[in-house]
Amino acid sequence: MRYGARGFGQLSLALGRRLVGLLPGVLLGLSFALPAGAQTKSAENAPPVVLVRPVEVRTLAPQSEYVGRLAVFEKVELRARVKGVLGKREFADGTKVTEGQLLFTIDPTSYRIAVNQKRALRDGAQAALINADAQLKRAAELLRTNNVSQVSYDQRLAEQLQAKATLDDTEAQLEDAELQLSYTKITAPIAGLIGRSSVSPGNLVGPESGVLATIVNERQIRALFSVPQVDLLNVRRDLRAGEPLAVRLRLADGKLYPEKGKVDFIDVAVDPTTDGQMARAVFDNADELLTDGQTVRVIVEGNEPAKVMVVPLAAMAIDQTGRYVYVVDGKGVVEQRRITVDFVRDGMIAVASGLKEGDRVIVQGQQRVRAGMTVEAQPAPAPAGQPKR
Repeated sequence: MRYGARGFGQLSLALGRRLVGLLPGVLLGLSFALPAGAQTKSAENAPPVVLVRPVEVRTLAPQSEYVGRLAVFEKVELRARVKGVLGKREFADGTKVTEGQLLFTIDPTSYRIAVNQKRALRDGAQAALINADAQLKRAAELLRTNNVSQVSYDQRLAEQLQAKATLDDTEAQLEDAELQLSYTKITAPIAGLIGRSSVSPGNLVGPESGVLATIVNERQIRALFSVPQVDLLNVRRDLRAGEPLAVRLRLADGKLYPEKGKVDFIDVAVDPTTDGQMARAVFDNADELLTDGQTVRVIVEGNEPAKVMVVPLAAMAIDQTGRYVYVVDGKGVVEQRRITVDFVRDGMIAVASGLKEGDRVIVQGQQRVRAGMTVEAQPAPAPAGQPKR
């Protein structure tokens, strides 16, 4: 299609009008796009938000926590003392047994025969001694009337002494045979909880067979834990002052054992590998919740509460130089403070130096800050069970 000069001019004029109509929308789009870019740049430059808690002063007794292992007071490993075929088992695995209760039997036939043989020898020796006593008495009468020589009397005396020694020997053999026969009955030497049997009935057992079963008395239990030398000085002072230390146990689920214990023993030697000494605390275990060999956390509490500055444990960090926290001043500037820790208790750190009451320490968001930068500090919510400040 061909356009004339006049037609081409009209077409250009129409296109120009259409373009002019679109310009306000384009300019409007540009006017909205520019502020959005400016907002993104402003958000990137905003100071990071952190949560802070003020340093508080509380009255607390010092507390230390150690890794410990539980051990029962009474523990007996049952073993076969004679050789024979194991008979019927007289208990169920994992049940309570009483002192003197029959637990295992070993076939007693050969041991009963041995007892009968030794008893027969003993009876024969008794008869020989009776005869020797009579012969000696007769020889003594004859010697008194000079109807027998001294040599004959001495011979009868020696025979009587020999018969007496033989009787003593056979009685000892009989006693040993009866003792071996008694070993065919394995009874509980203590009352307690018995574990599983390691040998089934019908097997040949003997002293080399190892442990048949184990009995433990868990009514009382001990917690063994190593105490560093620094902490041990305070423990010894309290013990020598006659003040019992309160000891608690934290179980594997994080809960505290309801019964308190007491430290009753500290080892006399220092372990050179840990620079600590083994201590022992005793606990009642009437409900048998604690088990021999169980790993626990032992919490030793001091007897003298004192006012200390505390901050949440989450505020503390550690590097090669030591422990530190981040503090935010009134202008929002972050400062790194080196601290000395006295003790840790209930998720709080007792700070000996480096902070003062009212300092705002960062408890959340430390990873995004560094000393000297400005932050937006917001108060952290109080832990459950504590009033908001």
